[in-house]
Amino acid sequence: MGLADRVLAVNNDLPIRTELPVHSGKVRSVYWLSDADSKRLITEKGYDVSENTSLAIMVISDRISAFDCIWHGEGGMNGVPGKGAALNAISNHWFRLFREQGLADSHILDIPHPLVWIVQKARPVMIEAICRQYITGSMWRAYAGGEREFCGIKLPDGLQKDQKLPELLITPSTKGVLRGIPGVPEVDDVNVTRKNLENNYAAFNFRAKSDIDLYEKLLKQGFGLISAELAKLDQVFVDTKFEFGYVTDAAGEDKLIYMDEVGTPDSSRIWDGPRYRDGEVVEQSKEAFRQLLLNHFDDPDILLNKQRMDERSALAANNALPEAVLMQVSQTYCGIAEKITGVKIELSESPKQEIIDILRDEYGLIDE
Repeated sequence: MGLADRVLAVNNDLPIRTELPVHSGKVRSVYWLSDADSKRLITEKGYDVSENTSLAIMVISDRISAFDCIWHGEGGMNGVPGKGAALNAISNHWFRLFREQGLADSHILDIPHPLVWIVQKARPVMIEAICRQYITGSMWRAYAGGEREFCGIKLPDGLQKDQKLPELLITPSTKGVLRGIPGVPEVDDVNVTRKNLENNYAAFNFRAKSDIDLYEKLLKQGFGLISAELAKLDQVFVDTKFEFGYVTDAAGEDKLIYMDEVGTPDSSRIWDGPRYRDGEVVEQSKEAFRQLLLNHFDDPDILLNKQRMDERSALAANNALPEAVLMQVSQTYCGIAEKITGVKIELSESPKQEIIDILRDEYGLIDE
């Protein structure tokens, strides 16, 4: 069996029993279970959710996206070996620590397989909760171009690229296109201020204005916990994205939880500590793959210029990356996952069949 066979590239064609279309994102596919199967599993497995909660099977793939495109490799390698398992393992680790240390629960109820979560339906807060401890990336580019205010927060003059910021900055942006909010453009992923949130909390799906304080508290606590744990490994937690939502527990209580993924190389920047102290930034995250792509192609402007999206899509579709590039990315993802969790990432021999067998034998969710 070749390496390409151990990569899960297509994850929306599993024979999981569902009455709704499979929802596929860039990396994960979501299979919503029927009311009957949701109720059955809540009872059988004793999940701490209300009996009417909708459950889903969330299957992560090994696909890799960057610059809004999905990339593939030579020899039929349509993903990065171990990437999906590494992302899930890291998220599982942080979500568990958040719960154990009394921060908040997550949307994950069960982990049947390294590539699979059973999740509860949440009512998402419509912001990407981004926080930054260092000035780099798009924020540095804007700062170097003269901008000093970010999401209503003013930064001082004289900051240097990649330096630590005076305080943790919370710079939220919209999740999807939100309409009819004064001062907020009707486009996806646009920065918003805390005042925007306070004045229109219901439009962002907050249950109460006071929950803005709670989300910021959970954001800072979550960032602080991950940052402290990574510091023990001599890794620098640079910036990250959190997502939040509301769920109802078995006692009928509504609560704000963490959802999506946390502290992963896809949602965060992580730098190697010793190299950073020597004045060199070495990315332990997807940023390293972006840099590989920028160096790989003769005209990097295609990847950076949103006006050239058609060319970029063609570039991704028509260029199989060398296997060595994808293996380098695999080493980044698996390496940081193993550092964080202390457990080796094992590649499945036949990931799709393993998932089907487990969901059939232990959860009764596969129609033969």
